[in-house]
Amino acid sequence: MVSTRPENEPALALIEFCSIAVGLLAADAMVKKAPIARIVAGTTQPGKYLVLITGEVADVEESLATGRAVGADCVLDVVFLPRVHPAVVDVVGGARVSGEGEAIGIIETRQVSSTIRAADAGIKGAQVTLRELRLADGLGGKAFCLFQGAVSDVEAAVEIGVSALADPEQLVRQVVIPQMHPEMVRNLDQTTYFGRLLGREGGEA
Repeated sequence: MVSTRPENEPALALIEFCSIAVGLLAADAMVKKAPIARIVAGTTQPGKYLVLITGEVADVEESLATGRAVGADCVLDVVFLPRVHPAVVDVVGGARVSGEGEAIGIIETRQVSSTIRAADAGIKGAQVTLRELRLADGLGGKAFCLFQGAVSDVEAAVEIGVSALADPEQLVRQVVIPQMHPEMVRNLDQTTYFGRLLGREGGEA
């Protein structure tokens, strides 16, 4: 069930399934189990199924346990953040954020849950803006997060985020760009999807 209570989302959880069929079955069981505030579920490349839920800590924990039980050996990875930073919830929900500061930091991981975990740790541990979370779609199943701020703060956020990864093998790359060119910042302000930038330059929606 989905809660009708006022929006208050102190917890976030995500499960990655290797089977679309089992993922759909698990998502249905999860939303029936507890009054979560929000559920987002669907397919991603390369043929995986993601379920993301937010809500009160106890409800999210109960729903997550159900998803793991139903998913069993089809569960690829899990992240549970009982006190998730509000910026993570906002950016996962599609909000685009423009930050201040000359540096940009990127953490790129092999799975979605790892990037969410790194983003939450990084923004909690340093004075930075979480600009974006790109999760799986158009990335071959990978994910990345972008931080912006002063160089020392961005360096700290990236290091903290990487150290929070449950499995170091999930890290693809970590990069800090001390002074990003203004033209590249303008690109980031629009989108990180290459095809969409081409469409805008051509006058398309």
